[in-house]
Amino acid sequence: MIDKAGIQKKVTPHKLRHTYATRLLEKDVQLIDIKALFGHESIATTQIYTHAGQERLYKLVADI
Repeated sequence: MIDKAGIQKKVTPHKLRHTYATRLLEKDVQLIDIKALFGHESIATTQIYTHAGQERLYKLVADI
């Protein structure tokens, strides 16, 4: 499947989860909902993915 998509980088389950969480954040899905989807017991574990959302916000502000 990865070959068909033309992806040249190594793809791991962790990277897929991270990408999925990042895309959910970009679509304004609440962190608590992502926590439930990922089965995390602690919101702190899920917050690892928020840096991608913050980078997006910095870019949005910079573009203003």
